Amino acid sequence: MPVRMRARRPDEAHRAATPLELFFDLCFVVGIAQVGRQLVHALAEGHPWHGIIGYLMLFFAIWWAWLNFTWFSSAYDTDDTLYRVVTLVQIAGVLILAAGVPRAFNDNQFTVVWFGYVVMRFAMVSQWLRAAHGCRGAERRTALRYAVGVSLCQVGWLALLFLPETGRPWVFLVMALLEMSVPAFAERDRPTAWHPHHIAERYGLFTIIVLGETISAATVAVQSALDENDELGSLLPIAAGGLLLVFAAYWIYFAVPIHLHLRSSRQAFTWGYGHYLVYGSAAAVGAGIEVAVEESVGKAHLSTLAASACVTVPAALFLVTVWLIHSRHQKRGIAQQLVLPLAAVLILACTFAGHLAVLAAGLVGSAAVAVGVTLTTRQGTALTE
Repeated sequence: MPVRMRARRPDEAHRAATPLELFFDLCFVVGIAQVGRQLVHALAEGHPWHGIIGYLMLFFAIWWAWLNFTWFSSAYDTDDTLYRVVTLVQIAGVLILAAGVPRAFNDNQFTVVWFGYVVMRFAMVSQWLRAAHGCRGAERRTALRYAVGVSLCQVGWLALLFLPETGRPWVFLVMALLEMSVPAFAERDRPTAWHPHHIAERYGLFTIIVLGETISAATVAVQSALDENDELGSLLPIAAGGLLLVFAAYWIYFAVPIHLHLRSSRQAFTWGYGHYLVYGSAAAVGAGIEVAVEESVGKAHLSTLAASACVTVPAALFLVTVWLIHSRHQKRGIAQQLVLPLAAVLILACTFAGHLAVLAAGLVGSAAVAVGVTLTTRQGTALTE
């Protein structure tokens, strides 16, 4: 018999991500890789708006599926047999979604993506109904509202399958806003019992997965270019700069203990929703590095300036977003607060550095880390004197 699903304590000691949660996160690598690959093809072929719009839409679909499960599991993870089986069903839905990414991106055919969501939503709604069965009062109403809201949104996504192609991006925008309003609707009486340290850890682990996919994509791009052209001289600055950017992104994201900031649902939801831009820009850096590699060996139909922007723009967006929703809450003084915004501006300026743009951006990112560490160390020393 499955155990009764009750909310876990938000102050539970030693709460950590489970192996099942890690497995769930890793399965999203497939979807992220698919979306990134399609973005590279669109940018390299000189279709930036098609690529950017498709990327924003499909990355949202992947990120939102991950977010739904992550917050639920933080509150209601019973880790019994039924919970594990239902979670594995959700993973199957993720893989179906990933398989439908190329067709949705290139042909605006969302049938496979929608069906992948049906599988995931069937599992997610059953989890919320199980939670409702195991609790009473306001907590039960919250779980039922989630089940109803998620179900209605899934019906709304049907519009993507029947409306003309020109209207689908607008449908996607409206439905995305409705999706993000479900938690506010569901938790208006009582918030779910998510665990601040656990949520921060889950988001951090997914950041590592996204950055790992960025490194993987860039490595494959450099390897392919070397196999075909053997032009190490033009590829080395891109490879070195890209690696420095990813290292800097890792350091900057994990420089602060963000769980101390997540004291209310409002703070946590703003922070959690903001990660759409954090994850999307981090993954886009990998796609941009691939485009820069293809341009350097003459395989891309765009200018050096445009190829450089494919790296510098998402890198700058990453820094600004991480500062805005994440790092600034732990910064002290104007000098510390200005490090990341100023670094973002300088990285954008690197766009005009020609074939050395990626290397220059990587050096700026590394300098931002060095300055941040120096300022933090000096201030810590001053406080102890």
